[in-house]
Amino acid sequence: MNVADWLAASARLRPEAPALLSGTRVEADYATFAARAAAFGAALARDYAIAPGDRVALFMTNCTQYLECLYGIWWAGAVAIPINAKLHGREAAWICRDADARLALIAPPPGAAGPPAPGDRPRLWRAGASAGGFKRGGRAARGAGGRGARADHDLAWLFYTSGTTGRPKGVMLSHGNLVAMSLCYLADVDQVSSDDAALYAAPLSHGAGLYNFIHIRCGARHVVPESGGFDPDEVLDLGKQLRNVAMFAAPTMVRRLVDAAKKRGESGDGIRTIVYGGGPMYLADIRGAIAVMGQRFVQIYGQGESPMTITSLQREWHGAVDHPRYLERLASVGTAQSAISVRITDADGKPLPAGETGEIEARGPTVMLGYWNNPSANAETLKDGWLRTGDVGRLDNDGFLTLSDRSKDVIISGGTNIYPREVEEALLTHPDIREVSAIGVADPEWGETVVACVVLEDGAARSDAALDAHCLNAIARFKRPKRYIYLDQLPKNNYGKVLKTELRKMLKE
Repeated sequence: MNVADWLAASARLRPEAPALLSGTRVEADYATFAARAAAFGAALARDYAIAPGDRVALFMTNCTQYLECLYGIWWAGAVAIPINAKLHGREAAWICRDADARLALIAPPPGAAGPPAPGDRPRLWRAGASAGGFKRGGRAARGAGGRGARADHDLAWLFYTSGTTGRPKGVMLSHGNLVAMSLCYLADVDQVSSDDAALYAAPLSHGAGLYNFIHIRCGARHVVPESGGFDPDEVLDLGKQLRNVAMFAAPTMVRRLVDAAKKRGESGDGIRTIVYGGGPMYLADIRGAIAVMGQRFVQIYGQGESPMTITSLQREWHGAVDHPRYLERLASVGTAQSAISVRITDADGKPLPAGETGEIEARGPTVMLGYWNNPSANAETLKDGWLRTGDVGRLDNDGFLTLSDRSKDVIISGGTNIYPREVEEALLTHPDIREVSAIGVADPEWGETVVACVVLEDGAARSDAALDAHCLNAIARFKRPKRYIYLDQLPKNNYGKVLKTELRKMLKE
C-alpha cells in the first residue's frame, strides 16, 4: 500500500475535521489537506517529470506545508528524503547528490528567519533548472485520486543518519516499514483518537515526523508551534489550549519542559502523552519529570534503521511504583514492541542468556530494507535478517532491556569494561550536576581511564573531591572518573544527542 492512502481515507471519512494547525489556528481540514497533497503530487509529475520511485528532498523548517509536501511526494509515488533544516547547505547538498534526488524542496530560502508564513511558496530546485515554486490549491473534490500505486516493499522514506563518525548513510524505509511502525504505536506506545493533537516541536524530518502516520490514519490534529520549534512555555500553553496533546521529545527537551513547568507551578495540563527517546534518559531525570508532571510519559528505543520501534517502556511501568523492581524497570527502555524480536549477542554473534551484556539485535517488519547504495554497510549491519544495532545492553528474565552504551563508547580500563552510562547515572544523582558525559581517554598504564565532562547547576562550586566521594558511594572504585572537566555546556548534534566524539577531540587537543 501507499502511506498516502491513509490521508485519502481520512479525507473521505472526516472531510470537515481539523487537520493542520499552526499553533491554535486551523489552516486546513482533512479534505483541504488531501486536496493540496494531491495537487502537489500532480504538479511534481506534470511540471518536474517526477515518476514513481524518484527521490524528492525536503530541506525545510517545521511548518504545516511540510506535511502537505510529504504527502504530495507519496501521492506521486515518489520517495521523500527529509533533511534536518539545521544542517549546513553543503551537508544537505551532499545528501541530495548521494540519493540522486531529482528535486529538492527548500523553505525558507537560505538566510530567511523563521518558518514560512501561511500561503508562502517553498522553493523548488532541480539540477539544470531555475528555481520555481508550486501553488497551494484550495479545497477540491473529496477523494482526489491519482495516487501512485506502491507495494509494501517499495521505498517511501530515505532517512540519512546523523553521521557523527563519518558520512551519513541513507536508511531505506519502505511503505510496509512505516505501516508496521505506526501499528506498533497503537499496540505499544499510546492510543489515538480523532480528538487528539499531535504536536511537532521536534524536527518533522526525524522521529517526531514519523509519528504523523498513525495520527493521519485516525484523523487527529497535526499542530506545528507558531515558533516552528521547541519552546517549553509555548508547549505548555498549547497543551492547555488544545487538550489531548501527544508529542515526541528528546530527553534534553523533556528536561527543559520540566524546568519550565516547575517554574510556572504547573504539571503540563492538556498534554496527555510525552513520548521520549533518541538519547539516554537517566533515572534521576525521569523520576524528576514524573514528580513534576505526573504519569504522562512513555519511552521508546529505536534507531533510524528500525524507526521508533525496538522496545517501549509503557505508561503502565512508569507508574508501577509498588513493583519490587520498579526503579530497575524505570531505568530500562522497556520490552520488545509487538512486531519486533530482540536478542543479545556476544562478539561472535551468538545469542546470550538473560542477564548477560552484549550487542542488541532486532528483527521484524520495521527493520529497514538496507542502506542506500552501501553494500559493505549492509553486510556489516544486517545478518540473517537481524539488525545489529551497535548498542550494548542486557535483557532480564521478564524481557526488559537495559541499555549500557554504544559499543564504540565502552571504556576498557585495565582489561575491564566500564559503561559510561553507569558513571553518568551515578553523577547525575549529585544535586550540583546538571549534565554529564563520561568518556574514555588513552592511558599508557590502564589502556583507558574515565574522564567525566560535567555541567554544573547555576551557582554550584567545582569540587573534584565532592564528586569523587559521591561516586565512591554509588559505584565501584575502579569505575569512578580519574579526572573531571567542567564545561558550560556539552556539545550536541541537531537532535540533542551529546557528541562524545567532540569531547574526545577536545581533550586530545
